[in-house]
Amino acid sequence: MIVVVDDDPSVREAVENLIASRGLPVRSYSSAEQFLASGDFDSVTCVVTDIQMPGMSGLQLQHYLRAIHCSAPVILMTAYFDESARREAMTRGAAAYLIKPFSSAGLIREIHRALALRESS
Repeated sequence: MIVVVDDDPSVREAVENLIASRGLPVRSYSSAEQFLASGDFDSVTCVVTDIQMPGMSGLQLQHYLRAIHCSAPVILMTAYFDESARREAMTRGAAAYLIKPFSSAGLIREIHRALALRESS
C-alpha cells in the first residue's frame, strides 16, 4: 500500500488518483497525525508526503517512521525548495525529494525506484 500524506486536498487527490491509475494500491491522509493514528504500518510499501504541513512535518514523519523501524521508503514533496531540508531528508534516507510541480512520470518513476530498492534490501 502506498500512502500519500498532504494537507492540500487538491494535491493529495491528484497524487492518489495518479498512483491508482497505475494500478498501485494507495490510501491518502490529510496529515501525518491522521496517518499515524491509523496504525496501519505493516502494509505500507512507500510513503509520499509533503514536507510543510500543519502539525507534524514530512521530515518529522520520516524521522518518526525510522524510529519505529518502519522500512517503507519515504518520498518527500515540497513547493519550497530548501537545500538544508533536502540534505537532511536525503541523509536520513529519503528515497526522493521532489519539487512541486513535478511531472506525473517523475513521481511514478521515483515510486517504482523506491519499491524496487525496498524489495532488494
